[in-house]
Amino acid sequence: MPPVYDVIVIGSGPAGLTAAIYATRAGLKTLVIAGTTAGGQLMITTDVENYPGFPAGVQGPELMELWRKQAERFKADFVDDNVSKVDFTKRPLIVWTSDGAHEARSVIIATGANARYLGLPNEERLKGRGVSACATCDGFFFKSLDVVVVGGGDTAMEEALYLSKLCKTVSVVHRRDAFRASKIMQERLLKTSNVKVLWDSEVVDVLGDAKVEGVRIRNKKTGKTSDLKVHGLFLAIGHSAATQVFEGQLKLEKGYIALRPHDGLATATSVDGVFAAGDVHDFRYRQAVTAAGFGSMAALDAERWLGSHA
Repeated sequence: MPPVYDVIVIGSGPAGLTAAIYATRAGLKTLVIAGTTAGGQLMITTDVENYPGFPAGVQGPELMELWRKQAERFKADFVDDNVSKVDFTKRPLIVWTSDGAHEARSVIIATGANARYLGLPNEERLKGRGVSACATCDGFFFKSLDVVVVGGGDTAMEEALYLSKLCKTVSVVHRRDAFRASKIMQERLLKTSNVKVLWDSEVVDVLGDAKVEGVRIRNKKTGKTSDLKVHGLFLAIGHSAATQVFEGQLKLEKGYIALRPHDGLATATSVDGVFAAGDVHDFRYRQAVTAAGFGSMAALDAERWLGSHA
């Protein structure tokens, strides 16, 4: 008979691996279902300079490799596969992968969220080489350079304003003739001297061989295209939480797992014994360090919950 784990952690990014470290060190028998592409979004991030403890910076994949080794050191089991379905309506909780069912008394979901991209071939090729979906993460590398931000909501305003403090110029490309962002955010953006807005426009290509050297922009009203020389392209068109497999099993809000804190369990979800950590519920901060914090919280919550349901 396969073992019934104390905790199954779904996901192997900063939230999932931190949860695994805390759970195993608490003496909980822990399985990490890491996914076929393990490590989360840091696996496609080159230089990470804002994670504590690495004064010279660290490569994203290297950081995730170290993180996993730490979890393995404390005897977490790993399955490098994706979750195909779950059943949280019975006990023990059941999580399926291609090799069958895995059972646990509690589950921590740390499947993260994925930034939305434009779907351009050169955009994919130049990710991490000037194409980014996180100004807070990567803006530092573009100090005194020219960049483009795509989007028209509050996130795009926030990203552009953040970059305006670092970059020489920021061009905001928006496909409509008005932003959908809140009025106060629009006013702040439009008052910023080194920010310009390209209305009724869209980015149709990313230019450059080894790194971003420009973008091709098409005016949607005239159909005319023009090339703009920039060093960075920042996408601010939203994120999609990786929650499809949990639909019908957990309460979701706008695609993200909804937390239902109770009895001091800050990361509890709508199902007793199921917890969530990181970008799968956190649509605001989306940082490795905050995801790791949520991972530790979820593991501590699971430990406490298990202790009261022995």
